[in-house]
This record gives sequence, C-alpha cells and structure tokens, in this order.
Amino acid sequence: MKKIIIIGAGAMGSAFSIPCADKLHEVFLVGSFLEDKLIEEINKSNNYHPVLKCQLPKKVNVIKFSEFDNQISRNIDLLVVGVSSKGIDWIGEEISKFYSDKTNILLLTKGLTIINNQFETLAEKLKKILNQKGINNPKISAVGGPCLANGLANRINSSVVLANENINLVKEIGKLISTEYYSTEYSDDIIGVEVCAASKNIYSMLIGASEGLSSKLLSDEIKNKYYLNTAASLAYKAVSEMKNLTKKLNGKPETAYGLAGLGDLYVSSAGGRNSRMGYYLGQGHLFKEAKEKFMKDVTVEGVDLALAIGPKIIKEFDKNEFPLLLSVIGCICKNEKLEISW
Repeated sequence: MKKIIIIGAGAMGSAFSIPCADKLHEVFLVGSFLEDKLIEEINKSNNYHPVLKCQLPKKVNVIKFSEFDNQISRNIDLLVVGVSSKGIDWIGEEISKFYSDKTNILLLTKGLTIINNQFETLAEKLKKILNQKGINNPKISAVGGPCLANGLANRINSSVVLANENINLVKEIGKLISTEYYSTEYSDDIIGVEVCAASKNIYSMLIGASEGLSSKLLSDEIKNKYYLNTAASLAYKAVSEMKNLTKKLNGKPETAYGLAGLGDLYVSSAGGRNSRMGYYLGQGHLFKEAKEKFMKDVTVEGVDLALAIGPKIIKEFDKNEFPLLLSVIGCICKNEKLEISW
C-alpha cells in the first residue's frame, strides 16, 4: 500500500481517486484553497461528489487544504496535481514546502503557457518554480488521453498515456494506478503529450462547430442530419495541425496520432465544455456573446488556452501551416466570427 495525495477536488482529480482507492492505496483527496465548500459538501454527504454525481470510495479521505498538515504530507509516494492551469503557481509554491526526493508528481492539469516569450508546458513551468525553491530534480510526469472524468468515476474502460523522459519512472506510476478498467501506456515524449493534451482543447471547439460550419447555404435541419462529413474532415485536419504544432514545440510529431492526440481529441469533441462552446461559435455567435449568453460562469479550457497563447500564435504562426488553429484563436482573441476556408 502506497500513500497517494491528490490536490484538487474537481471532477478529474476526484475521479482519479477511484482507481487509486481500488488498488487499496492510502488516498487523500485534498481540496485547493478555493474548494472548502465543495469539501464540506462531500463530507456531509458521505463522500458523494456533487459534480461527478457519484459516491467516492469510503477509503478516500476527503480534506480541506487547511487540514493538509505535516503528518499527511510526509512520505508521499505519488502526488497528483489536479488544480486548474491557473493554479500552477500556487501549487508549485505549496509543493516546495513538503516535497521529498521519494515523491513522484503526476500532472493531471493540461495547458501551455508563455514565459519570457517562449512556449512552455505546465510540467516545465512547475519544474522551474520548484527549481527556484531549491528543488533541483523534481520527478514530474504528465498524463494524457481520452479519459473523461465522469466515465472514469463510473469505472468505464479507459486508456491514458503517462509521460516522462525517464520511461521507467512512469512505468512505476502505472503499476500503482492501473486497474482492470484504467489502462496505462507509457511515453518518453512528455513535451508532445502535454502539447497534444492542451491543444486538443482548442481543436475540439472547432469540431464542435462543425454543424454550423458544414454549409452556408443549407437549412439547419439538413446540416443537423449530415454534418458528420464536415466533423470528420476537421478532425483529420486538426490532428495534422497537432502533429505540426508538437514538432514546432520540440515534441515528437507521432505523439499526435496516439492517446494524447487523436484519442483525446475524439472524446473531447464528442461532448464537454469545449465542443459546446464550439457549437455556439459555429452557429454564428461571436465569442463574447456566446460566453456571456450561454456559458457565463463555465470554465472552458480551450478558451483559457487560446487567450493565454493566442497573441503569440497570431503574431508568429504561418496561416498556411496552421489555418484551423489561427481561425479559432482569432475568433476568441479578436472576437471574430468563426470561419474556415474550405
């Protein structure tokens, strides 16, 4: 039995606690400093999670961050980061207070950032934060793949890829968390896995828009019935761009065809917040109108990523190489109508 700490009690962090508990580990699900009310609600309802709408195993210890004391933070075998991308600075600061060489860190959080005018993955950002705190070689791995939180929470068969330059390290993690329904593959391309896992959030908005983009002339009824031709074409083109983007950011292009790329793009396009936003954009709504009218208080990861990296992409990327990416980013960052050159 190992000690697994998951920080971030949102949908994915909480769902991830289930295979960990099923493997009979000592599991703590720790809310971020923003999640006290959620933690109280889960504890009052006997570990029922209101977002996942399911019961977490009794073996999962659900606590507030203020209860994450020195005793709990000792001898951690696996530390799972499930906070939002905006919380990486905060969690890096907190991890530095208790990190030990024994601890493996696994990032569930997906995103890209820009530091000193350079693209960086969240693993690179977290590593730099810890380096600044005197932690020289933190063991940080990333996860990607087609695994929606609600499916995992209900023990639906799912596959992910764990990535670290040291592939033996992620194989160790895989042994801790793999179950009959949660399958793990391994990659030494942590940059490629992170780039694909993040960028698919933008591309899934585009595929979500495929019904509206399927024709400028036909009726809504016809487009609703037959838009899958357009969706499939956009999926193919999206994966091709993801391959180019991965290569441009120093990952391995073939990673785009694996679980973190094609696999995650498929499941994210089939449903979820990104594809829902894409649907509204495809119907002709401008981004600001769609966000205010339909998704005002909803976090859309693809939107957050587009706003974070969009200005640099607009300035530096070639339209001929990344036409889809630039179309979506222009739609978000410039509040332009979403249009694709067919």
